[in-house]
Amino acid sequence: MSVIQWENHEGISVITINRPEVYNALNMDALVELSGVADRLAFMKETRVVIITGAGDKAFCAGADLKERRTFTEDQVRRYIHLIRETFTKIERLPQPVIAAVNGVALGGGTELALACDLRVADESATFGLTEVSLGIIPGAGGTQRLPRLIGKARAKEMIFTAQKISAERAEEIGLVNRVAKRGKALETAMELASIIRENAPLSLAQAKFAIDQGLETDLATGLALETKAYETLIPTKDRLEGLEAFRQKRKPIYRGE
Repeated sequence: MSVIQWENHEGISVITINRPEVYNALNMDALVELSGVADRLAFMKETRVVIITGAGDKAFCAGADLKERRTFTEDQVRRYIHLIRETFTKIERLPQPVIAAVNGVALGGGTELALACDLRVADESATFGLTEVSLGIIPGAGGTQRLPRLIGKARAKEMIFTAQKISAERAEEIGLVNRVAKRGKALETAMELASIIRENAPLSLAQAKFAIDQGLETDLATGLALETKAYETLIPTKDRLEGLEAFRQKRKPIYRGE
């Protein structure tokens, strides 16, 4: 039985880590499946928005499967770290907006998976934490790089150095989470947000995501040049003309990703 479930809802793909008995921890098999799903999503025009969540009501993802990890040789650990890092990078680089519906515990690699998404919606009961230094390691799936870029260096260092867990409320305060949902409503809230995003032009969403993500890694002048190139990519598209025509006719535009 697949440990990564994939459902499509009118342009919204919902990816669910289905290992609730171990708090949706990511073993090697789960990562291989998740990586394959990311490869397929990268070329699916019919998918406008992606949501990633965990099965059950206790956990989004508890990170690496430590029971499996204890059986690994050093070379197997290196292979696992490479795979989880590359898988999360694939998710981060998807052309579609990606929303993490954090429905419970998100520790270690679980927080890192959420960080690889564009937006994060958290259940009010959710907890976040990069607890690796308490286990004699460090975040190895992008946590030391994505977290400071999102919430600032000092706050990221505090989270990582103390290995402490934080609540959804605190995560929202520091900018780690976009929205906090009522208990049991994280996926529903993420779907509502995805439905709003889905109505916009998919090529525009992809270029906006590219300009933001790449521009933040450069100086302002280079970022502005990237923005110009991204804009120019959209000028000859049918969707741009459809947007103008729909505005003229005072109707809802029908975007086809062309």
